[in-house]
Amino acid sequence: MAQNVEIKARVVDPVAFREAVAKLTSSPGQIIHQTDTFFTVPQGRLKLRDFGDGHGELIRYQRPNASGPKISDYSISRTEDPDGLGKLLAAALPVLGVVIKERTLFLAGRTRIHFDDVQGLGWFMELEVVLADGDSPEEGETEAHRLMNALGINQDDLVQGAYLDLLVRKSEA
Repeated sequence: MAQNVEIKARVVDPVAFREAVAKLTSSPGQIIHQTDTFFTVPQGRLKLRDFGDGHGELIRYQRPNASGPKISDYSISRTEDPDGLGKLLAAALPVLGVVIKERTLFLAGRTRIHFDDVQGLGWFMELEVVLADGDSPEEGETEAHRLMNALGINQDDLVQGAYLDLLVRKSEA
């Protein structure tokens, strides 16, 4: 199973965030449209990501619902039929909810920087520091903190859980 260290935070000023990302990477970023359907499973999370172009990924992951850098264990299986797979999964498992977002992906070394416009929530960023075999979680956390500082992310901006959790809390408020 693959691992990364990740953080999620609200982006208060999208323009300033983009400028900070531009200082870290020369990449213009790749825009990716994603619809994530979450399913009820006994452990961790399971989501089907549909890219809207006939491709998708089934992603199983487990991570603490804590703010700040945290270890995420994950597995990904690609599919050429996300619609059919989604129907099959929905027939077997309850659907928890759907998250729709436009993601701009930037790369800074081994870290994926996601700049997300999440439907119903607004602007967020995620850092995913990919850990290679033999890398310690502490190395990934150190890198995540360094990038947080470079991007102007404050402790108050950090959020817990998945976007789905935030959407559920918002609908209950």
